[in-house]
Amino acid sequence: MRSGNPVLKDDTFNVPSVAGEETMTIQGTVWKSWALLALVVMAGSWSWKNPELVMRSYLVWALAGLGVAIATIIKKTWAPVTAPLYAALQGVTLGAISMMFEMRFPGIVMQAVILTFGTLGALLLAYQSGWIKVTQNFRLGLFAATFGIMLTYLVNFGMSFFGKSIPLIHQASPMGIAFSGVVVIIAALNLVMDFDFIEQGAGSGAPKYMEWFGAFGLMVTLIWLYLEILHLMSKIASRNK
Repeated sequence: MRSGNPVLKDDTFNVPSVAGEETMTIQGTVWKSWALLALVVMAGSWSWKNPELVMRSYLVWALAGLGVAIATIIKKTWAPVTAPLYAALQGVTLGAISMMFEMRFPGIVMQAVILTFGTLGALLLAYQSGWIKVTQNFRLGLFAATFGIMLTYLVNFGMSFFGKSIPLIHQASPMGIAFSGVVVIIAALNLVMDFDFIEQGAGSGAPKYMEWFGAFGLMVTLIWLYLEILHLMSKIASRNK
């Protein structure tokens, strides 16, 4: 069993529980996911309203969020503390990034938010209804696609030090838009994998703190999806100008 999400891997929920200790539940994970989402929104709103405090240092907030995410992955028992901290840091970062897009394309942020939540709701319904089956081939294919995207972004990041970039990632050409469209689909399907992993974790009797870790993993994918939707919509808006 493998997910494209680097947070939720094969052995994520292979955590020994103590006899008599409360165990992870789906409902508990859902409530903690809502709590993290609320933190992202509140921190993002603060950042949005105070752009002068954030714009010049949003990369610092982003790197801090990445550091907290890595710490959470390495030390899952820290998740009850680090997951909310990650959500707050990412919220500040997203607020700044969103403001940059909004200044160039007015109205784009609200559209991206609606599409992100709409996608989340639609895929959750499809998963719960059994319309999307998480088979082994589905897992392997999604993992390969996600890994390919991450590798592409990593190569592009390396090229940026030499003033170069991969055109598909940034250009608003038909191929560039198609590339972003595929990335959005892959990011969205990773939500289905996250649902499946959380369900498996609850069924395996993982410790209670893993609810925070499962919610954290879901938030990582949701934030990625929002950013990719924002990127895709900006390409389409650029082309329509």
